[in-house]
Amino acid sequence: MFTGIIEGLGTVKSIEKRGVFGRIKVATTLGLEGVRPGDSIAVDGACLTVTEVSKGTFTADLSDETLRVTTLGGLGAGDSVNLELALTFSKPLGGHLVTGHIDGVGTIRRRVKKGDSMDLEVALPEGLGSQVVKKGSVAIDGISLTVADVTPDGVSIAVIPHTLKKTTLISKPEGARINIETDIIGKYVEKYFLSAKKGVTEGFLEEHGFFKKR
Repeated sequence: MFTGIIEGLGTVKSIEKRGVFGRIKVATTLGLEGVRPGDSIAVDGACLTVTEVSKGTFTADLSDETLRVTTLGGLGAGDSVNLELALTFSKPLGGHLVTGHIDGVGTIRRRVKKGDSMDLEVALPEGLGSQVVKKGSVAIDGISLTVADVTPDGVSIAVIPHTLKKTTLISKPEGARINIETDIIGKYVEKYFLSAKKGVTEGFLEEHGFFKKR
């Protein structure tokens, strides 16, 4: 589990494809002293299991699912990536609960620089629009961001200067592919209501404790 608060940037040293699987090696100045093989690190929002750690670098395997659903398979040596170590009980939850399980790949449709800030319009993969709400949270390349507005097939986001300085968003052009993870709470709420056989009626909401008649 992660928070969506990026702790450092990494540089891809190598990425190998081995059939349906792959392996990625990342160099970083992020402190890896406490990281051990088997620990999790989010790379551009995708939760990866560390297989090797050395001074300033770590290696992780890429599953078929990761290569298929995320942007990681399209990375090359020299590319920058957002990094976050796994959440611990002593770590502030400054963003929102992020699982590191990417739901799909979106696209930066439009970016407008406003001084040190930036407005982004992002196209979402089909089926994810129902899981985001205005003023809710969404993770883009592992970054916890607040949804400024919802469009028919995407979202608008206002990115503050600190986020631009500390993440790879500043260098992402229009048309860039980005990893999307919607809020886990929204997923459960959507599934709950879709599975309701009786439909969402006043009686259904009362029966399940959403309100009580006076």
